[in-house]
Amino acid sequence: MNAINPIEALETPSDLAESGREKVAEALNRLVADSFALYIKTKNYHWHVSGRHFRDYHLLLDEQADQIFATIDPLAERVRKIGANTIRSVAHIAQLQRVKDNDDDFVAPKDMLLDLIAENKKMAGNMRDTHKLADEAEDVATASLLENFIDETERRTWFLFETTRDLN
Repeated sequence: MNAINPIEALETPSDLAESGREKVAEALNRLVADSFALYIKTKNYHWHVSGRHFRDYHLLLDEQADQIFATIDPLAERVRKIGANTIRSVAHIAQLQRVKDNDDDFVAPKDMLLDLIAENKKMAGNMRDTHKLADEAEDVATASLLENFIDETERRTWFLFETTRDLN
C-alpha cells in the first residue's frame, strides 16, 4: 500500500502566483477566524440581551449572527480553492482572531450594540484590506466574494447604528 503524503493530498492547483495566493490565503484565514469570533459574540449578546427592547434586539442579533455565520464557509472554501489550508481548530481561531471577546456577566443592551458596531466596522476594514491583497494577486474571485460581504457588513453596522439612536 502506498503512503499518502498529506501535503500532496490537499494540494489544489491554481493559476494564481504563489506569493499572491499565500498573502490572500493568510488574510482570508484571519477573516474566517474573525467571522467565527464575531458570530459567537453576536450570539452571546443575542442570548443575554435584556430590557424593554428585548424582542427587537434578540431578533436583530439572531438575524445578524446568521448572516455572519453564512460568510464562514465561503471564505474558508476560497482559501482551499486557491491552494492553501484553512482553520483547523478553536485554538487556531483564537490565534488569528482580531475580534475582542466579551466574557462579562452582564452587558447593557446599548453597550452590546455599540460594541457590535465597532466590531463590524473593523470587520469591513479588514475585508477591504484583504480585497486590496486580492486585487494585487489578480484574484478576482476573492475580490468579488469580499465585495458582497463588505456590503452585508456595512448593512449590519447601519442597522445597529440606527437602533442605538433612540437609546440613552
